Amino acid sequence: MRNSILKSSNYKWYVFFAMATGSLTNVIHHGAVSIALPTLAKEFDVSLTIIQWVVLAEALTISSMLLPMGKLSDTIGRKPMYLLGCLFFGLMSLCSGSSTYIAAIIGISSPIFIMIPFRVLQGFAGAMIQANGMAIVTSVFPDNERGKGLGAHGSIIGTGGVLGPIIGGFLITYASWNWIFWINAPLCLLTISATSYVLTSKQFNKTNLKSAKFDWVGAALSTLILLSLLITLSNGSSVGWSSLSIIAGFIVFLFSLIFFIFWELKFSNPMLDLSLFKSLALSVGIGSNFLSFLGISSFRFIIPFYLQAALKYSPAQVSLILVPNAVARILLGPFTGTLSDKYGIKIFTTSGLVLSGIGLILLGFMHESTSFLNLMTYIMIFSFGSAIFMPPNQASIFSSSLKNNHGVVSALVNLSRNSGNVSGIAIATAIVAATMLSFGFSSDVEPVINANEGSDLLSSFILGMKYVFITMGIIQFIGAIAHFRVKKII
Repeated sequence: MRNSILKSSNYKWYVFFAMATGSLTNVIHHGAVSIALPTLAKEFDVSLTIIQWVVLAEALTISSMLLPMGKLSDTIGRKPMYLLGCLFFGLMSLCSGSSTYIAAIIGISSPIFIMIPFRVLQGFAGAMIQANGMAIVTSVFPDNERGKGLGAHGSIIGTGGVLGPIIGGFLITYASWNWIFWINAPLCLLTISATSYVLTSKQFNKTNLKSAKFDWVGAALSTLILLSLLITLSNGSSVGWSSLSIIAGFIVFLFSLIFFIFWELKFSNPMLDLSLFKSLALSVGIGSNFLSFLGISSFRFIIPFYLQAALKYSPAQVSLILVPNAVARILLGPFTGTLSDKYGIKIFTTSGLVLSGIGLILLGFMHESTSFLNLMTYIMIFSFGSAIFMPPNQASIFSSSLKNNHGVVSALVNLSRNSGNVSGIAIATAIVAATMLSFGFSSDVEPVINANEGSDLLSSFILGMKYVFITMGIIQFIGAIAHFRVKKII
């Protein structure tokens, strides 16, 4: 049976579906955690600026480790790194879900401070998975079918986006928040089984770069660059943007970046080959991917609080309202990926970002009594825009690089996504917290969720949300202009 799969003309699709189980697990996990944030904030009795770290702790670690893991995978092989990541992710998910019990055993009163370290460790595992999944998929699809493969991958992401909020909402409502973490364990076992069976040792256990010297200095510097920038952005609203620690963080980021560029240009086998960015198409693709996820992450982070606080929806209802956001990717992912292979990339990437921007700006005009029809219309416009943009943009990025760089390029794509996620959450939190503070309110979550309609507290939160969505909408237009003006994106 296994030999017939390995020799099949459809082998690329067997590999695709094996990788899809891992992608599905990751996206289900992130969607479920997003829905759980208001519940976790109430459960642990913490503010918006603290509860954001349930997401940021994992996302920061993934972002800082993606490039090292991508390069290491190109050096020692993608299959072993991917399998190790899946195993570790499942174990750390069990620990994250058991934070309250572990805190009680060791005598710590705030389980949030137990959960966050486990989320950091989940981030290490997530980096191993993300740095390899897309690279493995692109390596088995020929160049003229890459858009189709990445579009199908987008549909899997969309399916996870549908299932994640639904599963998360119903687990929180009818079981407990712990299960949004515990459910990852059996899903990871399924991924490990499928991957071990389908991926060949000859093709995926090693590469031509195995004997190359690994760039440990570059790995350390890239980690320092991302951690200094993202932690500084994440803490600016709570510590104060003019504080010494925030200024020091930006200085560390700047000097680390300069030294990283100098080192990578000098090292014979750099972790990140900076010559990749000579391709304007790749540079614009990576940059616009980052801008797109600024909007997506700010939407996913803020909207559950709005739906529960202003419109008084339950977590289960919130999860169902967010389903169209993911359905759009399921429906449009393969469609736009295939069409971009045939008709060109620019028309889809540009129009997708324009639609995303329009949707976000419309979301910025919501209020305490926004109708269900208007809410869903705005979400659908934004979601369709994101779905149209992503597969063609990713195909453009991979087409602009050599196959033996796909591990690093895959890491760059995921890095731009995760950095966008972290930065989007940090920016959204900073804007909402600053707006509420200007009205004399703290950013504590429970008072906002329990606030009465028409109260100044709720109004200040909604005003902050408005500023977030309009800002992110304008940013999408900037990405669209960049794609439209780059002639090498066809």
